[in-house]
Amino acid sequence: MTVPAAKQASPEQAVATPADLTIEDVRAAAARIEGAVVKTPMMHSITLSEITGADIWLKFENLQFTAAYKERGALNALLQLTEDQRKRGVIAASAGNHSQGLSYHGTRLGVPVTIVMPKTTPTVKVMQTESVGGNVVLEGETFDDAHAHARLLEKERGLTFVHPFDDPKIAAGQGTVALEMLEVNPDLDCLVTPIGGGGLISGMATVAKALNPDMEVIGVQAALFPSMFAKIKGEERDCGGDTLAEGIAVKKPGEFTSKVIAERVDDILLVDEPELEKAVALLLQIEKTVVEGAGAAGLAAVLMNPERFAGKKVGLVLCGGNIDTRLLANVLLRDLARQGRLARLRVTLQDRPGALFKVMRLFDAHNVNIIEIYHQRIFTTLPAKGLITDIECEARDAEQVERLVEALREANYNVQVVELN
Repeated sequence: MTVPAAKQASPEQAVATPADLTIEDVRAAAARIEGAVVKTPMMHSITLSEITGADIWLKFENLQFTAAYKERGALNALLQLTEDQRKRGVIAASAGNHSQGLSYHGTRLGVPVTIVMPKTTPTVKVMQTESVGGNVVLEGETFDDAHAHARLLEKERGLTFVHPFDDPKIAAGQGTVALEMLEVNPDLDCLVTPIGGGGLISGMATVAKALNPDMEVIGVQAALFPSMFAKIKGEERDCGGDTLAEGIAVKKPGEFTSKVIAERVDDILLVDEPELEKAVALLLQIEKTVVEGAGAAGLAAVLMNPERFAGKKVGLVLCGGNIDTRLLANVLLRDLARQGRLARLRVTLQDRPGALFKVMRLFDAHNVNIIEIYHQRIFTTLPAKGLITDIECEARDAEQVERLVEALREANYNVQVVELN
């Protein structure tokens, strides 16, 4: 296969326009990176289709070597460096999947890679980047601090800065995801794609609109970080908070990508945290695949807007699978709680022998498993002879817990079900 020659680099990424990103650029990127990234499977999900009322097709980008689609754009950019740029090396500011994708392929190609991360970056992310060959520099307390330092080192050391999203070369590489999806199923009605800085959806929308102008392209952002949503719609919105979708928690969207999105993306939806958690849990339980919060954002949007996607053939990108195992465990347990299969009951008792035993007999009678018991005698508003007992328990379903609660109240116990926020 003949690979088209690389375009001349634009003087500054900030002056790039949508005209700098075409389907020919994406096809050229696909030719460059072929064989060096995983051509991930795209599969129909019968169960998720039944749950959502849409015809769901999943693209498993969490199965890339570094568990994220970011490898595609990073490699496309690396392969267009001059020999001098390769020798000097590249630099980026990232504490996420871009850092690993760039480090992995840079090392594989013999290009030195420096990644600047904030000092607050979790150790596991530093170690993951170093394990695939990146040289990590910790600087500043925020991403903005790290970004500023990376641009300083770029000038001081003569390095080439590789932006995580706001670059036509990066977006062209990411757009290869859509090429592969539409190769498998060209009849999709819409693509639902997470948006952080906008690189992925810019590339995917470019492909979709070129091949089928009637195909809808819908972006998804976490409600806590609606930066691109606000920019496109001309609104002022706060950005911040602890979102599960940290991979798309971008406060300042790309200038180039925002222009592409304004021209080629049909709409942007916002998803809340409980729906992101539900989507992560569903993908693990049903598809047996681990995704990070950002990777589940597309499914979360479909779950939150069933009428919008009812009956449509929908392509979803599971864009990453890098999630902390402890966080994943919390998400799964919280999902069980929302389903009613886990519950915490707060029961007021008298502090006397046998009081707890009598309550336990009711749990046994209703076949509800007790996981943990916590007594609180001191910090309560009860009399000195009273105590509060929190009982975490496991049931078959919410109805089984409800029957237990009714039985406890019929036995004159004061019971509260502790709700999950």
